[in-house]
Amino acid sequence: MPVFRWRETWSPLPDLEREVDRLLEGVRLHMQGIRSSRSFPQLNLLEDAESFVVTAELPGHEAKDIEVTIVSGYLSIRGTRRPPAEAEAESYRRRERFHGPWQRKVQLPDRILEDQLRADYVAGILRVTLPKAPSGQPRQITVNEGS
Repeated sequence: MPVFRWRETWSPLPDLEREVDRLLEGVRLHMQGIRSSRSFPQLNLLEDAESFVVTAELPGHEAKDIEVTIVSGYLSIRGTRRPPAEAEAESYRRRERFHGPWQRKVQLPDRILEDQLRADYVAGILRVTLPKAPSGQPRQITVNEGS
């Protein structure tokens, strides 16, 4: 008995996509974003009167595997996404979630107190609190007349 399904047309593109994925698995280049328009992890940057708060969804990570740094007005979050222990590379029929190292950098919109940063990781959500530096009052600069 022949099987024919409506709304399913034969297309070589899924086969090609699967083969390209298979070929690229052995390449250790950071290719995040080639196949997806979204970066990992997805971030939210919130602002209130006293601080900025960056939240990131990082399910399946452990706090010891997450690195948060700040340099020259950029917040950097790094980590490694490990494959599930029960899944072997040969057992995948479809693989859309990448595994391996990742990094996100976010430029901060204002000056912050770098010595008072706080990062908490609870239930798969990373929350980085960045207290704002007090805004400086305008300072009058004396103009000296040259001789």
